[in-house]
Order: sequence, then C-alpha cells, then structure tokens
Amino acid sequence: MQIFSRIYQKTLDWAQSKFAIYWLSIISFLESSILPYPPPDVLLAPMALRRPNKAYQFALITTLFSVLGGLAGYLLGDVLLDFLLTAELIKPDAITSVKVFFDQYGIWVVGVAAFSPIPYKLATITAGSMAMPLLPFILISLVARGARYYLIAGLVKTYGDQCDQWLKKYIDRLGYGLIVIVIFGALYVS
Repeated sequence: MQIFSRIYQKTLDWAQSKFAIYWLSIISFLESSILPYPPPDVLLAPMALRRPNKAYQFALITTLFSVLGGLAGYLLGDVLLDFLLTAELIKPDAITSVKVFFDQYGIWVVGVAAFSPIPYKLATITAGSMAMPLLPFILISLVARGARYYLIAGLVKTYGDQCDQWLKKYIDRLGYGLIVIVIFGALYVS
C-alpha cells in the first residue's frame, strides 16, 4: 500500500495550486496560535521544490504569518490566564514557579520552540500568560522562525530534486517506520 506516496504527491499538487500562497499563509498563522498540525513546512518545502526561484519569498511569507500567529497565541495566553484565575480554575500560587522560570529563560524557550519541532504555539501562549515583554518576544520569534523557514527554503532550493527523488523512492517505508516507532514509543511510555 502506497498511502504516503499518495499523500506526498497530493501535497506537491497543492503546492502548485493558484491558492497555495494563501494556504501557506493561513496554515502558518493558525499553526502558531491554535492548530496542532500541519506545520507550514509541509507546504513550504513542496512549494519551494516546484518554484525554486521563489523559495525565499515563500520563506518570508511563512515567517511573517507565523509570527503574526504567534502574536495571536500570545494574546490568547494573556486572556486564558485571566479567565483561569477569575474562574478560580487555577490558583495564583500554581503559576508562581512557572513565572519565575519564564522570566529568566522565556526568550530561550520561545526561541527553541520557534526553531525546533517543539510546538511553537505552546511557547506563544505561555509567553502571553506569563507577560513576557512583547518586543523581545517578537524579535526572537522573527529570528528563530526566519532561520527555520529560510533554512528549509535554502535546502530545498539546493538539494530539492535529489530529495524529491529520494522521497518518492522511500516515503512509504519512512511513513510506516514512523508509525512503528510511535507505537513502540507509546508502549514503552505506558
């Protein structure tokens, strides 16, 4: 069964759609604030593969909309914490240690989450709820998100055809292998 091959081909087809840039913008925004998946990389990479001359333009759009989504997550975190405290669903004492940690390491938490596969939205919502200063939040988000998406665009632009051929050959094995790893990981944890 070649399920993952079909998904990969469908993603490449979406990347050629006349609406691809809009989907990329929407996914970038929502993934940074509320949606768990898909990460914008899933659309950015095939778009850069299909149109390498616009790879960095796509990376810029992804970065800007991702940071705007991060700001929405920041505001959501601020509102959410106020609601939880007002409704007495959490006690102020419960957030004191998180606040101390975030005051000291918040910029690094946001930076690591913005660049890595760790869900960025968790850092954005936490930054808002912990009242991280807005300017450092925006700057580290721009730098880390930009580094991530420009790196993807650059790698795809440079090695795109080789990666495309390799993925077409091995995507199903990789997909099924990932499923097996997740199952064993879940069994190991429980």
